[in-house]
Amino acid sequence: MNTYLLLWLEAPLQSWGVDSKFDRRDTLNFPTKSGILGLLLCALGASGEQKELLKQFASLRLTIVSYARTRKLKNNTVMAVTREVLLRDFHMVGSGYNEKNPWETLMIPKKSDGGKAVGGGTKLTYRYYLQDARFSVILEVPETLAQTCADKLKNPEYDLYLGRKNCVPTDFIYRGTFSSEQEAFNSAKLIADEKILREEFRVIEGAGDGEVLTINDIPMQFGLNKKYRDRQVTVVQHE
Repeated sequence: MNTYLLLWLEAPLQSWGVDSKFDRRDTLNFPTKSGILGLLLCALGASGEQKELLKQFASLRLTIVSYARTRKLKNNTVMAVTREVLLRDFHMVGSGYNEKNPWETLMIPKKSDGGKAVGGGTKLTYRYYLQDARFSVILEVPETLAQTCADKLKNPEYDLYLGRKNCVPTDFIYRGTFSSEQEAFNSAKLIADEKILREEFRVIEGAGDGEVLTINDIPMQFGLNKKYRDRQVTVVQHE
């Protein structure tokens, strides 16, 4: 029998891309399975391809709940706080390096044949981030790995971040291990209530009643040559 980990992801910035190109790094509006498993493997200190470990998680359930901040009015009614969801940042890549320095020249973008790129290799890249986002993540894990995963999420081997290394979490990530998904949901609701948050939407496995998406985010192999396969999810808006 498998068990369920409850993770809480909260930060000023998060980024969860599935189809990003070199000069444009998009983000979904919810965490990806590849991103969550990458976070977990960081906690475990499991670097490299990790094909066998990832295989154990490939078919297991992942459920996401997104929350919005609220504030109480004088009549005790609760109103959601409007926020700007996306932030676009940009970076200059390949500029300022000394071509005569053998180490620095490796950082300059080049053509596929190794020659100089037009304009000296300097590229403007765009990065997109979710702002002020909060998610509860219910991850099904093999029972044999549950305790190890919980321990390492509390005392990670590597730094944990929410999609990119500059997306530093601002609250504890690990929030408990549960024998059923419903128990994990109940605990997540208590956290949300304490923070005065309102559910926005859920992302559930498979095709259901809602917006059905096919995303390429089941990691089969990490490392230098990453490999993924597709899965279907349904985004269910909270009424």
